[in-house]
Amino acid sequence: MGHGSSKEDDSSSSSSDADTKPSRISRLKQKLHLHRRHHHHTSASSPHQKLHAAEDFSGIALLTLINAEMKFKDKWLACVSFGEQTFRTNISDQTDKPIWNCERKLLLERNGPRVARISVFETNRLSKNNLIGYCEINLLDYLTQDSDSDLETFDLLDPVSSDKVVGHICLSCNVEDPIETEKNFARRILSIMDYNEDGKLSFSEFSDLINAFGNNVAASKKEKLFKAADKNGDGVVSMDELAELLALQQEKEPIMNCCPVCGEIVEVSDKLNTVVHLTLCFDEGTGNQVMTGGFLTEKQASYGWMFKLSEWAHFSSYDVGLNSGSSASHILVCDRKTKRLVEELIDAKIVLSMRAIYQSKIGLGLIDKGAKEILQSISERQGRQMNSVESAKDISKFVEFFEDQINMAEVKYPLEHFKTFNEFFVRELKPGARPIASLERDDVAVCAADSRLMAFKSVQDSLRFWIKGRKFSIQGLLGKEICSNAFVDGTLVIFRLAPQDYHRFHFPVSGTIEQFVNIPGCLYTVNPIAVNSKYCNVFTENKRVVSIISTEEFGKVAFVAIGATMVGSITFVKKEGDIVKKGDEFGYFSFGGSTVICVFEKDAIEIDDDLIVNSGRSLETLVSVGMTLGVSIKKPAGAGLPNLESCVLGD
Repeated sequence: MGHGSSKEDDSSSSSSDADTKPSRISRLKQKLHLHRRHHHHTSASSPHQKLHAAEDFSGIALLTLINAEMKFKDKWLACVSFGEQTFRTNISDQTDKPIWNCERKLLLERNGPRVARISVFETNRLSKNNLIGYCEINLLDYLTQDSDSDLETFDLLDPVSSDKVVGHICLSCNVEDPIETEKNFARRILSIMDYNEDGKLSFSEFSDLINAFGNNVAASKKEKLFKAADKNGDGVVSMDELAELLALQQEKEPIMNCCPVCGEIVEVSDKLNTVVHLTLCFDEGTGNQVMTGGFLTEKQASYGWMFKLSEWAHFSSYDVGLNSGSSASHILVCDRKTKRLVEELIDAKIVLSMRAIYQSKIGLGLIDKGAKEILQSISERQGRQMNSVESAKDISKFVEFFEDQINMAEVKYPLEHFKTFNEFFVRELKPGARPIASLERDDVAVCAADSRLMAFKSVQDSLRFWIKGRKFSIQGLLGKEICSNAFVDGTLVIFRLAPQDYHRFHFPVSGTIEQFVNIPGCLYTVNPIAVNSKYCNVFTENKRVVSIISTEEFGKVAFVAIGATMVGSITFVKKEGDIVKKGDEFGYFSFGGSTVICVFEKDAIEIDDDLIVNSGRSLETLVSVGMTLGVSIKKPAGAGLPNLESCVLGD
């Protein structure tokens, strides 16, 4: 093939060959990319996460899915979701005991994701596969437990009812020794660079390797580097010699400026991140790891060929960020508990209709010409229907559609208890199902609803990252009667409730309810497809109720309950003058999607960092009632004033 062997250095080549054939180094790069599974990534979801500091690094775990035992025969697929990455196995044969033996390396960080979710799908669908069972494993706990074996079997739980076991999965997980990591990295390099497969590198092969690393300084010193690597002086570089060179040379004078697989520039001063990146990237690039990467969620990984066709045709796309155009087909949120990306379930026909109405001038023009009244009429009629006895038959279908997004083990009463759909929709939870963070500290605010949260330090931030309606303002949201200058420049927190969520909302702070103000309006959807549309002003045009809570720690807090399509009813269980405690129930929405917005006065609260960071990426965070929201930074009234009683007047 024209490549020099490890026994003989043949570096001669004619100029005519150079004109007609790709260079050796370009062929090498093609070979590296040949095995790479191609998926679209953005800066929001890089395939290889970067550590912020060396002290965050806990190790690289090797997770292997070995086999499973299921209750019926099918062709099976398993997915592993960890943080913002998801990987999938190959599809098994038709069996009730699938065998995968698929492995993947995962980066462990002290403050990063710890819980890996493993999901098993039957693959008999064209557009998507059917989730049968799942388990969630805290990898750090698993790796630090006392055990005589690396293998362990876990129960697979029914996604509809987490107390029901539908199968078992066997896996192993261990942390790779850093020295072994370097040797494995060297082996993978050799497997691609070693053209004649004798386990050693000649000078020409070594030269191609150095060129692929993208370091011009190193490239000019190839002969010197080769002699440095050739410890035993036999004219070739063995695996052990190469491993030692990579380790020692990277420490003294780095030779790698870019990754030879993905082409990403690596920081020569950041040795740890370079090793982590190259280790994970080379696994993916060479195809040695059977588990396929590049997915954001398990749903994306489990989609069938029809979804892939729609992506190829640009009919839909899959990414983190604003939900407009084709990206509005799939709404991704970050689960705060697991730090994992999940896809929000919405019926495809509803997505298409929302895109047609809310993301075009024509659609909004139709609304302006009478469709508002139609939405109001539909919502009222749907509300009456959901209060009928006949609607109870839809409850089980609703629970089944949302699979593992409704946890019936938390619900106070069994399904048979609910006589109408709306009774189920406003269901109560068991005591203790939503623990309240720092209950005795009134200076800590908590999340007001099970919802998808966006938090912004100012209205300007919200307009930049999320709300695209051209007329949005705090004054428009709260109304002139309530709005003050302190609110205008204040902090904005949006809690968006989807239909599958627990629909009772709670107090984020402790204090006294000063007043309620009803503001009439439309019933647009509060889905991000509408909120992210520049043609629609959802929050300032929808029907809403504004309440003001007076607190010692945060000053005044505006709590806005916003109705939406199919939500004609907002019910409060507290009244003006009531003294309330954070975490107490405040009210509930009847059937449909809905939203709560809290507006804090300027410089009153410091929102938790993870919520601000995700919001800055236009990424909603999935939160539960009672989770921490932020801490008070408001100075007490009168702070800094002199104590007049202790003052002594001079003569």
